[in-house]
Amino acid sequence: MNDEELKRVIEAILFASDQPVSINEIREVLDGADGRIIRTVIEGLRDEYEKEKRSFKIIEVAGGFQMATDPLYGEWLKKMYKSRQTNRLSGPALETLAIIAYRQPATRADIEFIRGVNVDGVIKNLMDRNIIRITGRKDVPGRPILYGTTKEFLLYFGLNSLNELPKLKEFSEVDIQLPEETKAGEKVEVSESGETAGTD
Repeated sequence: MNDEELKRVIEAILFASDQPVSINEIREVLDGADGRIIRTVIEGLRDEYEKEKRSFKIIEVAGGFQMATDPLYGEWLKKMYKSRQTNRLSGPALETLAIIAYRQPATRADIEFIRGVNVDGVIKNLMDRNIIRITGRKDVPGRPILYGTTKEFLLYFGLNSLNELPKLKEFSEVDIQLPEETKAGEKVEVSESGETAGTD
């Protein structure tokens, strides 16, 4: 396969996928091609689209690459899909999700301490939508469940990693302080999947 064929194959893979495609996934399709070459080809395609002022581009999100339309054309796309049911999160869901995203792993008690309301229903909704997941249990009396965000969370907000979350400039340390029994430094268990839940 020459360079031009490789470029078009990678372009076709990105075009056909409705989810971000990682370099490792592309390597498997290409029978173990060099990951550095694949990234170079993708960056070349991205530059090509930008130079030609195409209505779409390649973005790096949730650990992979995906084709996406330019936000400049969002107004027309909204008109096209105006009859489609929206899938937006409610205010309480966003508040709960923000706490989990910034404090993870977090327990239900942590979230309720900050929000001041019961969050059982909201957590169930976020779990059903696969935006949060159970990461383990905290090593304290009662062994409360710990929650963290998922890849779907990154996709929903167009983030490549949690490092891209906006900084909490508008909050003081007191706003996000947890009660004594949930302070940092306490041990937590690892989930059955082998992922470390971590500490606050």
